[in-house]
This record gives sequence, C-alpha cells and structure tokens, in this order.
Amino acid sequence: MKINATMSRALNRRMVLNHLRREGPMSRADITALTGLSPAAVTFVVAELMDEALVHEREAVANIKGRPSTPIDINYGSRLAFGFKLNRDRINCVLTDLATTVLASADVPISDTSPAGITTAIVSNMPILLEMAGRAETEVMGIGVSIPGEIDPVRGMCIQSPRFGWQSLPFAELLGEQVKVPVWIDDDVNAFGIAQRLFGAGREHQNFAALAIGAGIGCSLIIGGEIYHGGRSAAGKLGHIISVENGRRCECGRRGCLMAHAAEPYMLDEWERLSGAPISRDGFVEAATSNSKLAISILRDAGSRVGRHLADVVNMFDPDVIIVGGEAVQFGELLLGPIRENMERFSFFSKPALIADWVSNSWPRGAAALATQNIFDFQRAPSG
Repeated sequence: MKINATMSRALNRRMVLNHLRREGPMSRADITALTGLSPAAVTFVVAELMDEALVHEREAVANIKGRPSTPIDINYGSRLAFGFKLNRDRINCVLTDLATTVLASADVPISDTSPAGITTAIVSNMPILLEMAGRAETEVMGIGVSIPGEIDPVRGMCIQSPRFGWQSLPFAELLGEQVKVPVWIDDDVNAFGIAQRLFGAGREHQNFAALAIGAGIGCSLIIGGEIYHGGRSAAGKLGHIISVENGRRCECGRRGCLMAHAAEPYMLDEWERLSGAPISRDGFVEAATSNSKLAISILRDAGSRVGRHLADVVNMFDPDVIIVGGEAVQFGELLLGPIRENMERFSFFSKPALIADWVSNSWPRGAAALATQNIFDFQRAPSG
C-alpha cells in the first residue's frame, strides 16, 4: 500500500499518542528518541495535536543536564465517551474521559429489552449523565455499547444474543439514528479486553487473554495488540465449550456448556441443590467470606473446571498473561486459586500469570473504550 503525506501524518499521530498513552508524559526530545521520527516531524505532530486539544504541555522540569524540559501529555479530559453495558435487567451507564475515567455513572433498571426499549433507555440517560458531570454534549466523541452475544463490530450487527432473544439486529444503526455521534458496539468480554489493552494490566502486552466470569464466562483474545474476533465474530466463547455431556441447559439452548457449570448462576443453584435452601448472590458472597465449607467447595469445583478449559486456551494461543475480570473476581483466591492450579496442571508448556484487574464500573468502562480507542487508532471506523 502506497503511503501518501496524509496517511504518513496520521500514522505519526497514532505513534505519538500511543507512546504517550503507554509511557506517560515525555518531552519532545524523548518522543523523538522513542519513536524514531525526526525532530521536525515530532514538532509538527505535537503542534497539530495541541491545536486539537488532544495533548497539552505540563510544567517544565529539569532534565539530567539541568536544563528545563517541557513534558507533553495526553489531554484525556478534552473528549468524552458514553459507555453502556447491557444486562438482562439493567444497563450499566457511564460517561468517561478518553482514559475511561468515570465522570458520571448510573445503573438503570429495564423491563423492556426490545431493541426499541434498550435504545430509548440509552438515549434518555445520556443528558442525565452529562448533567451529573457538568459537561456539554459537544464534548462527546462517541458511544460504546457492549452486548452479551455474538457481535460483528464492523457491520454494527448483533448476530445473536440469547440473553435478549435478538438475531441479525443492526443495533449500531438503530442507535445511530437517534444520536449525533458515532456508535461502536462489541461483545461485552471483548470490550473488557479492549479496555485492558488501552489502560489496564494488558497495556504492556501484545498477546494476552482477558477472562471474565460473572453471569456468563468469556475469554477475549488479544493477538498482536488487536482483539481477535474470528471469521464469524464468535471467537473467545470459552463459556460455550461443552464441559459436561448432556449436562445443565445453558442460556444458548445447548446442554453442558462450561458457563452452565461454572458461572455465578451455577454457584447459586448448586448451593440450593446441596443445602436445600435458596441463596442470593450477596448471601453466597457472605458465606464464602465466612469460610463456609459448602461455598468454598462450590467455588473450588467451578474454578477447577474453568482452569481445565483455560489450559486449552493457553496451549493454543500462548498468551503472555491472563487478565481476569467479572463479578466473580470478588471471590479472590477461593476461585482464582483453583483456576490457576488446574490451568497449570493441564498446560503443556506455558504457565502465564493470572492477574485480577476488576473495579467498579469495569463493564461499562470497557464499553466506553470501544469509542475512545478510535483516538488511538484512526483507522477504526464506527460500527455499521
């Protein structure tokens, strides 16, 4: 591909922004040394980015030779993004800056999970979030929506979402008709992986896996610094590996899927089956942290099962690390310990570290990252 002057400038911009994202503030001279660009090219790119308020100068500091040096940093607050994570009974909503730092958030209960009901809930909460943060609509650069299911982010298509009963739904187009900014969509675990690649524990790695355990189980694959979607946008569906032949029915309609035998709903059902009494998620968390033998046994069984199948991911893709998120991270080593133990037991050669990286609002922050990643990769077009 022939690179013209416009493309060359865009590539230089991307290079400078991504070095600042990974390394933090640095002087123009340091940018020149790190990128290999000429001093003139760096001066031009930085000036252009400053004109757009995407970077700014920080207070001058003395360098090792005693001369003042002015660090350049990304102006993360110059643009805003909305992030919406769709759940069966609610939408997790955030307004963030470019680093997906949350400026306003809300959990919005929903009863109408039709496409129209979901898009209406999203649109109606956007001005509320802006008002909460004291920011203007003109500052918003995009919207990210993460959806549980098989998602084609290029076409903006929800291929299927068993959780909502959707099939072949042009979700990005439907939402885009009601808003004034670009829309990006993807699978919720992929969105978590993208956030990790940009600003989380994966920012220093080109190849890693992002495992999420909560209402379901998924494992996003980042290969060469990019999310691997597969040929049909169905990569990373670890939770739908058949783990128990003719086992429990999964939400996808099949029997024996891993998530039907190891995700949080399984844990609660197993408690009721073995104890004879139903329990809430909060009750199960309390039982586990109080060292209930039954809760610990259930977590060990679930973790061991996940670890056994995670070893296959390691054997196939050899990730540098595995970053673990999802609500079940709350169980800590009671769950992560058995996962690690069985993953290492069944791995052929590599034994990557398991790194838990999960905070409040991680799901919708991942959705917001679907939009903010466009700043760091100009070639990534909106969905649809």
